[in-house]
Amino acid sequence: MAVARTRAIALVGLSGSVVEVEADLSSQLPAFVIIGLPDTALGEARERVRSAAGNAGCPLPARRLTVNLSPASLPKHGSAFDLAIALSCLAAAGTVDADSVARVVHLGELGLDGRLRPTHGILPAVLAAARAGHERVMVPSANAAEARLVPGIEVVPVATLREAVERHGGDPGIEAARIGATVDEGEAHAIPASTESPEGDLADVIGGDEPIQALLIAAAGGHHLLLAGPPGAGKTMLASRLPGILPDLSPEAALEVASLRSLAGHPIGETLSVRPPFEAPHHTASAAAMVGGGSRGIRPGAAARASHGVLFLDEAPEFPASVLDALRQPLESGRISIHRANAVATFPARFQLVLAANPCPCGGGDSPDDGCACPPATKRRYFARISGPLLDRVDLRLFVHRVTPSRLNMERDRADDPGAAPVMTSEEARRIVVRARDAAARRLAGTPWRTNAEMPGPWLRGDGALHPGSVATRALDRSLERGSITMRGYDRVLKVAWTIADLEEAERPNAEHVGRALAMRLGTSA
Repeated sequence: MAVARTRAIALVGLSGSVVEVEADLSSQLPAFVIIGLPDTALGEARERVRSAAGNAGCPLPARRLTVNLSPASLPKHGSAFDLAIALSCLAAAGTVDADSVARVVHLGELGLDGRLRPTHGILPAVLAAARAGHERVMVPSANAAEARLVPGIEVVPVATLREAVERHGGDPGIEAARIGATVDEGEAHAIPASTESPEGDLADVIGGDEPIQALLIAAAGGHHLLLAGPPGAGKTMLASRLPGILPDLSPEAALEVASLRSLAGHPIGETLSVRPPFEAPHHTASAAAMVGGGSRGIRPGAAARASHGVLFLDEAPEFPASVLDALRQPLESGRISIHRANAVATFPARFQLVLAANPCPCGGGDSPDDGCACPPATKRRYFARISGPLLDRVDLRLFVHRVTPSRLNMERDRADDPGAAPVMTSEEARRIVVRARDAAARRLAGTPWRTNAEMPGPWLRGDGALHPGSVATRALDRSLERGSITMRGYDRVLKVAWTIADLEEAERPNAEHVGRALAMRLGTSA
């Protein structure tokens, strides 16, 4: 009786656990048994592995093969265990070097002809292997570029099971091609600076300085934003410009964003993208599509994929109330936890929420007070589809007016005037945002927070060095007494006031900053 071992990775959300794949070959009636809590796709690996091994020229022996996936209590999903199962079985049969197989983490799905097919979630799986202390991982060739995004681990790409067998010394004629001579361990995994450009530039926005100022405040402080206004006013255009003025992602954030994309099955390039993601789900999206889920493997939803970026919900009142309210907890905690009977998957959800809404079903006029074809009760019911608790988590509210002919002519005259002040571009706005965020990061040094929106309210109010003072918050205190804002709203006004002060390079917020933040909170002015 011979037992061989190798390792694979079981993913639950973004968290990966090392799974020991044991293969036992015994002199009993021929059979192939997989134990250790596999799901249906993993249980079908018996037929894939047997056919792939035969077609690769290294058939499995006609004896009883028992494959154990340890720890047995951990749920295992998907077909990425195929390669590990096949090589552990071949090692137990003596076809390949058992010691070589035991030193490598194997990931990949097998085709019946022995080819290795690309699988979802390779990047978080390789990252989990590296964090567990493993030095080598074997992956399908189609996933090699993705796997190499993880620094500090040797990636061995193979296209077929036969090639994997040869890498482990299965063919005496190519002994020199064993693992260790395949990939240069000193290969640099550099993360280049972003060369991407946003789809549109901030200079395209027409409609005055108020919308641009709101975008700058939202970007500088990481604040959530509600854009209300009639159709065609430019709400979608404004929202799509927000990612272009956000700072580049840190290497850690870029790797996390890429891991979420890999787990969701989205393509990943050969280098990490350092630009913030932008997700804009349709208003028919379900709660599972928004926050994540799945009957087998748990996949991230749009909110998780928007981490470190922007989640834009156009026509927000048209979303089901259950979908919108599912965002309330992630907006507070910055995490999404999906509970199943046998597992809990956790995804990051530190995104900026941008809501866009018409003032009423018919589109309304050019201001909240203009008349339209809808009765007042219909207007209230329509906008009330966005629940109060969700709106209470939105820091800024802006009414976007339609562009009038006079405004359009003013913009044309401004473009033709060589002495006029230049229009702010996305690149210039990004520099302003980066400068404001650097000021906030210096102020928050030594804390787990990096933006003003992340500061907890009790800490902000309790720290005498950060509270603006009773004189500056006099109007804010009156609004709290009258019930115009909640305690959560009070804290968020203080956060926005700090962001305005950072943009204006002030040492601390004054009464004007707090007043402007309060007005934007109530939606009366930007």
